[in-house]
Amino acid sequence: MAVEGSLEDVSLADICQLLSMGRKTGCLSITDRSRFGYIYFDNGRVTYASVLNRPDRLGELLVRNGVITREQLASAMDRQANHPGKRLGQILVDSGVLSQDDLRRFITIQIEEAVYHLFSWNQGAFHFDPDQHPEDDQLGLSIHAESLLLEGARRVDEWSLIEKKIPSMDLIFAVERDPRGDEGVELTTDQEKILPFLDGTRTVEQLMEQSGLVEFDVAKALYGLIQAGYAQRVGRGGTGSASQEADPEETQALSHLALGTAFYRAGMLEDAEREVRRALETDPRNSAARFRLAVVLLRGSRASEVLEMLDSAPDGVEEGYGSLRARALSLELLGRYRDALAVLERAEQLRPGNQDLMLNRGIVLLKAQEPVRASQSLATYRAVRGRQIPPPLYYAYAVLALGMAGELDESVTMGREGLTHYPGDGSILVNLGAILERRGEIEAAEALYLRATGQSPPPPQAHKNLGDLAYRRGDHAGARSHFEKAVQLEPRLGDDVYLKLGNIAYKEADRDWALLLWRRALELNPRNEVVRTNLELLSTGPQG
Repeated sequence: MAVEGSLEDVSLADICQLLSMGRKTGCLSITDRSRFGYIYFDNGRVTYASVLNRPDRLGELLVRNGVITREQLASAMDRQANHPGKRLGQILVDSGVLSQDDLRRFITIQIEEAVYHLFSWNQGAFHFDPDQHPEDDQLGLSIHAESLLLEGARRVDEWSLIEKKIPSMDLIFAVERDPRGDEGVELTTDQEKILPFLDGTRTVEQLMEQSGLVEFDVAKALYGLIQAGYAQRVGRGGTGSASQEADPEETQALSHLALGTAFYRAGMLEDAEREVRRALETDPRNSAARFRLAVVLLRGSRASEVLEMLDSAPDGVEEGYGSLRARALSLELLGRYRDALAVLERAEQLRPGNQDLMLNRGIVLLKAQEPVRASQSLATYRAVRGRQIPPPLYYAYAVLALGMAGELDESVTMGREGLTHYPGDGSILVNLGAILERRGEIEAAEALYLRATGQSPPPPQAHKNLGDLAYRRGDHAGARSHFEKAVQLEPRLGDDVYLKLGNIAYKEADRDWALLLWRRALELNPRNEVVRTNLELLSTGPQG
């Protein structure tokens, strides 16, 4: 069901109620000039929501509430920039600075606050895309829409009163009379939190940062103090000459970049690319926009375009760390592993001792068929992390590196360790299965592949490996089923998959289908002589 329209004609609360009652699944996006937000539904329940440039984003919530430090947030955001598509919360959990329970609790707060804020919008456009899901939705959060609608309606009513006294978050208030000196006065918990910061120097937004409260709770607590005569407005922040001298072109570029980033996070890649390109057109020297465009293009597997874009940077614009990482990843995706390693060395000069670079180097070395050096690089990465549990990516590649280096027992031990920390990670399951298969433990390997296919989404390689096992034992129906699932998940998985599918089709006397499959295999690997021979025999052999 496609739903779109204007908030001037129908309220967002009514739209959400419609989607909830209809048990719809998809993404509801809301835009109003430079403002952008989105709400994800799954079977009528809210699973994620976010608003562009809101102060209640996850990282800020965690810092303001003292769960993590500002330095830990900066480090995590740096790692996120180097791992497109990976969520900040999971990076913090993998780093050992945030528990899974705290992650769930604060993401729930973030979702609720985003929805409540969106309910206050009374103009703009909305559009519902069915069957859309948030990226890396591994927490399984699900909030009953009815509870959000009721609380949202209450807040909208209260905001209509609060805004008469607090029309802007850049206003500054001060204590006129300390309520703690009046007998019989009972302050709310939120009022007690903000009272020490009402010193006539902090804006309402800064009160949020200092108290750890979300926007509505700060405004409601402050409104109560104002109404009771304990606080008064004394000024407005951000009115200095610096703000008046902002470069209009730079401001416009930042606006396009922010909107493009929001579109990217919502999975709307075409819109994201359009806005980020506009940012670059406005400010060609904007390195943040150039890096964001690289991330968007890489998400679409357009590695060659990333290199062209980076090479076309204006004269005098140096490649920063983010651009170097994007270049290295593009070269890696194109199979130019030596070039990727050279770029990683340049990045290491900018960030010596960076853990992500160590991990990336180990992965690229493995892809370059240097398992011993890859194992050494991954071991260095593990040593630098100390007692912190490595992320799943480390275990997945460490298993392969050790196995390819001939250390099969150590490889199996590494894989089993990884599964104790990440029992449902598809890459670890598949790679450990491959090592067990190499040791001749076929049943154990097959069991791991089957476990991997139960993940969401399943790794294509798991179906490919199960197809290979079935093909070798002559189970062509089972092999075809797994091979077809593999290429549905990843059409460019490998020429050998299409070769074997073609062989099965040929044995079943479906020559035309075999011909198409073998041609597809040759497109993926023009040097596959077995496929070329099959095509030649089929074209010269007896017809019918």
